Amino acid sequence: MQARIFKPARNAMTSGMARTREWVLEYAQANARDVDPLMGWTSSDDTQAQVRLRFDSKEAAVDYAAAHGIDAQVVDPKPRKVNVRPGGYGDNFATNRRGVWTH
Repeated sequence: MQARIFKPARNAMTSGMARTREWVLEYAQANARDVDPLMGWTSSDDTQAQVRLRFDSKEAAVDYAAAHGIDAQVVDPKPRKVNVRPGGYGDNFATNRRGVWTH
């Protein structure tokens, strides 16, 4: 069984960082999905593709994979550039502003 261990990215629809601090072990799909001829739904008989295990650290995920004989590939996350403005949102309403505030 092949799997990958990764740290999920932040949801693009929110600014929150929920569910991005833990590591995930996810199995690779063994066979292709089929389209049901009657309903048109996609399905698969591969139940391992539905399994997602969450761990607090990368080492815990790697140790779990080694202990259970899972061939796992570790994908390290790309570092995120810090986006902090000096004044932040409150600077839009500052009373000590030097120039006129316009949109």
